[in-house]
Amino acid sequence: MKHLLLIIALCSSTFLVAQTKYEQGMRKAMELWDQDKLDEASNLFERIATVEKDNWLPSYHVAQIAIVKNWRDFENQNETTLKVNGDKAQEYINAMRTIEKDNPYADYLQAQLYTVWVAYDGMKYGMKYAGTIGELYQKMVKKDPDNPIFIADKAQWDMGSAKYFGSSIEPYCEELKRAIELFATFKPETEFHPKGNVKRALESAEACN
Repeated sequence: MKHLLLIIALCSSTFLVAQTKYEQGMRKAMELWDQDKLDEASNLFERIATVEKDNWLPSYHVAQIAIVKNWRDFENQNETTLKVNGDKAQEYINAMRTIEKDNPYADYLQAQLYTVWVAYDGMKYGMKYAGTIGELYQKMVKKDPDNPIFIADKAQWDMGSAKYFGSSIEPYCEELKRAIELFATFKPETEFHPKGNVKRALESAEACN
């Protein structure tokens, strides 16, 4: 009995150490991101992803950082740079789908990635991606209807589309306001899960006043 308890204790300790290494690595990568050291953060997330083969979160953050880099100094971006970052984002979005086929956060990132291209050249990429973006937002909101991250991004996409076509944004303002209210009580599953951007939602809501 003592031997059995010892084995259980050793196994538990090994598990806890492994968990701690993952948590420490993720926290460090998040810290680097907060310090705006995007390349260093991405590299660390990538290393974690190679170990955590059944965990989609490191891949999510690699893809998200690549998309964020494409929005940086967007007016001066060139298509080659956008493609390099976009290809990296797509690689890790695909990795997320391999781990969890119907992960709505993979759809969320995919919509963001396509939006970059539509924003860069609406004439060239609008027809190609706009419909798909709308479908992705519909899909993720249907899967998780009270997730303020999905609701806010969908509302902002719909508002942008409405402005482009000269339509009223009012119907989407209500959804955006609902997302902001939900953010107040939103609790990500873990400290490493996506948290969304309530600040951007609030800024977008100013257009509704």
